[in-house]
Amino acid sequence: MNSLSRRSVLKLLTAAPLASAALAKRRPNIVLVLTDDQGYADLACHGNPHIKTPNLDRVHHEGVRFTDFHVSPTCSPTRSSLLTGRHEFKNGITHTINERERMSLKSTTIAQVLKSAGYTTGIFGKWHLGDAAPYQPGNRGFDEVFIHGCGGIGQHYPGTCSDAPGNKYFNPTILHNNVFEKTEGYCTDVFFGQSLEWMDKVRQSKTPFFTYITPNAPHAPLDCPENYVAMYKGKGLPEATEKFYGMITNIDDNVGRLLAKFTEWGIERDTLLIFMNDNGGTAGVRVFNAGMRGQKGGPYEGGVRGACFLRMPGTIEPRDINHLTAHLDMFPTLTEIAGGKVPAGVKLDGRSLLPIIENPKAAWADRYLFTHVGRWEHGKAAESKYAQCRVRNTRYSLVNPRGDESTWELYDMKADPGEKENIAAKNPDVLEKMSAAYAKWWDEILPALENENAVPPKVAPYVDLYKKQFGG
Repeated sequence: MNSLSRRSVLKLLTAAPLASAALAKRRPNIVLVLTDDQGYADLACHGNPHIKTPNLDRVHHEGVRFTDFHVSPTCSPTRSSLLTGRHEFKNGITHTINERERMSLKSTTIAQVLKSAGYTTGIFGKWHLGDAAPYQPGNRGFDEVFIHGCGGIGQHYPGTCSDAPGNKYFNPTILHNNVFEKTEGYCTDVFFGQSLEWMDKVRQSKTPFFTYITPNAPHAPLDCPENYVAMYKGKGLPEATEKFYGMITNIDDNVGRLLAKFTEWGIERDTLLIFMNDNGGTAGVRVFNAGMRGQKGGPYEGGVRGACFLRMPGTIEPRDINHLTAHLDMFPTLTEIAGGKVPAGVKLDGRSLLPIIENPKAAWADRYLFTHVGRWEHGKAAESKYAQCRVRNTRYSLVNPRGDESTWELYDMKADPGEKENIAAKNPDVLEKMSAAYAKWWDEILPALENENAVPPKVAPYVDLYKKQFGG
């Protein structure tokens, strides 16, 4: 991300005063729901005519909606950037397996910052930033840990990335504060249910909490209760999409549970609810993709555009925010809301969203967002510079899908949001400026790729821990 000029910084600092700084240092409870493999287009409020998401639509309608919000092309990268305010490559993450999903132990997480600010913190669902003990969320700022291993329930890969043996979406075995528990029910229901039990206890202590709910759904394998699949039968949808949409509607029902409990507990006006997705669409893109090109694992808009809604009745005014924003911005935003402090020496790529949340006329300098799909073979980082990458500013998208310095494509996102007409040849000055910014960024991140030559252990930590507890 490009650095701001001194003039731009002054503009941001001297913008029209915030409306009584309603969120800054307010210290509300913070509940962040991050779904897995649900795309921007997989919501009724984003125009999808097939899917049923009434509760998420409500969060959308009752909060601020970031309409030009971006995430990473795959899950571990997004999670690390969200938690640290830094590009995933600067956290050492260039893949989702092969030890390259491990978030650098030098990285500072938002959970650590919030905990230092007096919050109690909990994670419920998917972590996927390192399954070895030092990388686990309990050592990264989370007081309460209720998670599965690897990138999905039941997944296993060579090295540390693995889950409990034989794990399934129904009645999953979950690692709860470093002890495996056999649960009952569908995985998404289990994660939300556990988070509600925990929040109910914490709220009674009058301590603000940060709840990070990260269901593995609707990631494949596509599996959910039959009644959720049944509601999409007979509509001409592919079978995979029926299950995929069913998994999302199940998430939506659980968001409804959250909203109902906030009201019952009397904390609705003291709780900031955030909804996000972690990468581009998957099983629903052929049915509806909101006019975007691309999907998960690619550098085009459909691979990196994200949903982001923030709801806090009485504090946040419902409206669209059209500025170019990203997951990187969540760390500084939540830090400011909680009255926390970024540790000395931590250099962020994100910026606080509070100015534009609280004042529609606040200045917001243009910026560059850098995307690279990563996932190169071991030892191939340097030669993968131009493979599946993108530079985005408010107006233009510079994409390189093939990996050669001469194969840049340029799109005007205002005139052509579907990225159909490559205008690189007509705009050599824009291409040169944006590609130069990318080259400078690439030189900055290469030294941070600390996991590229990591040697995996012979036994996966989750499997080893499971055997120690249950035998076998």
